[in-house]
Amino acid sequence: MKVIVSHEIETVCPTFVGAMVEAEVTNSAYHDELWKEIDQLGEHYRQTLTTETLKEMSSIAATRQVYRACGKDPSRYRPASEALIRRMLQGKQLYQIDTLVDLINLASIAYGYSIGGFDADKFVGDTLTLGIGREGEPYEGIGRGMINIHGLPVYRDAQGGVGTPTSDNERTKIDLNTRHLLVLINGYDGNAERVAENARYIQDLLRRYCQSDGGSFSLYAAT
Repeated sequence: MKVIVSHEIETVCPTFVGAMVEAEVTNSAYHDELWKEIDQLGEHYRQTLTTETLKEMSSIAATRQVYRACGKDPSRYRPASEALIRRMLQGKQLYQIDTLVDLINLASIAYGYSIGGFDADKFVGDTLTLGIGREGEPYEGIGRGMINIHGLPVYRDAQGGVGTPTSDNERTKIDLNTRHLLVLINGYDGNAERVAENARYIQDLLRRYCQSDGGSFSLYAAT
């Protein structure tokens, strides 16, 4: 896949940098060792963060700032990474979906970046473009029904929106039959080194939990 960062995003976040991880994988319903890692990280965060200091993480703070610049309230439409960590800090269990989704959630929690995970075989075309949601643009969030993405950063394939930092789209979601995984890491803080580190972390998780060789990753950025 090719990823294009639109002028719309460049205008609100000229330092944006993202990473794309692409890999062949084997999914499973649940992985006990993965959940031990998730629980350990949750305990660490409960000892070191609050729901207020969470907002100061550079990756989360930058995403919230871009939401505001695009015209969206980040406290009403929370970036997924913030929402996941907040849930941990409130002592609630994360939703258990399947190994690939749980793994991507762990990677998002660990670095604070909102990360989209997709079944790449469900994309239409060979290009994804990162832009901003339009008024009335149809978008079905996973488990959320139709949501208002006006003012949200959004990746689109040839058919329409597939991913936002708040929710990915039902049309391209991962399931137990997913074999061709594509992951997008959104670095609105412009920290290319940390975004790349997050990508390598995902590759390591895929090797350990999804019978994968980790695939490959590449960076893309606002020009």
